[in-house]
Amino acid sequence: MRAMTACRQGWLAAGFAALMLLSGMARADAALDWLNRAAGAAKLLNYSGVYVYHHGEHVEVLRVLHRTDATGEMEKVEVLDGTPRKFLRVNNDVYCHLPDGKSVRLERNAQRRFFPALLPAEPAGLLDYYEARLGGTERVAGRPCQVVKLEPRDSYRYTYHLWLDKQTGLPLKSRVVNDSGAVVSMFVFSEIQIGKAPDAQLFRNDLAGKRIQQASLGTSAEVAWNVTPPPGFERVQEAVRSLPGKQAPVTHLVFSDGLSVLSMFVEPVDPQVQTLRGLSAEGVIGIYAREVDGHTVTTLGEVPNMALIETGNSVKRK
Repeated sequence: MRAMTACRQGWLAAGFAALMLLSGMARADAALDWLNRAAGAAKLLNYSGVYVYHHGEHVEVLRVLHRTDATGEMEKVEVLDGTPRKFLRVNNDVYCHLPDGKSVRLERNAQRRFFPALLPAEPAGLLDYYEARLGGTERVAGRPCQVVKLEPRDSYRYTYHLWLDKQTGLPLKSRVVNDSGAVVSMFVFSEIQIGKAPDAQLFRNDLAGKRIQQASLGTSAEVAWNVTPPPGFERVQEAVRSLPGKQAPVTHLVFSDGLSVLSMFVEPVDPQVQTLRGLSAEGVIGIYAREVDGHTVTTLGEVPNMALIETGNSVKRK
């Protein structure tokens, strides 16, 4: 009798564990469905609105216009306060109209995307490095949103909270939270119109009389340096740029896991300029710098210090 009771208890425990596993899988599938909707909405929908970007003590207000038609995708982002800046994306080409009004920086085949396009085209890949869970329903810009939480499975990335419009799936708010629970950065729409295509004339790219600074995107950085980023991070962009105040071109590498991003700058050491070494911070952005073979390597991003240090320490000249 005792054996039968123990056996029955074992079956019940196994059944309960199986139900819990199935329940967890169903919740993960539901969260992934929302992430897939969000990724498609940011790329395929017409929308316009104003959002606020909080980054530590820094706050900016921006206007975004997004249009899709037979020619593809167009996006315009304008900074509405402080130094005037304007970005225009035409499919995969990004034009940055600089504050002097005379110069435009062009990046062809750029990976750059602007809020609310936060997610990769295939969000399922994120689940190798984040656990996705559904939260409750909250309102953003007067619209009900489904909250989705992405918690890291390791110590190389932070937690992301996304507020996705219930009607369309478009992300209306995002928040990055560090290990201490402090907010690293946040985007939030204050007003949004979804479904109406902004007039095509609003995307007119006025280049007349302006100097075009085209970033060199190629293999030069690949040839020069070996870099091993944290698991899941892949090199998504490399560029050799001429930056103000720099005597020599600077190599800029960008790594991403599809959500988190870290950047690396490699430049020749300038003995006349005092540079930081080791770990530091600019607001809530972590920075790690070291010298490698006569070059200063600076790694930074909205990621934990471990990710910055390991990536920076991995750099070697080929």
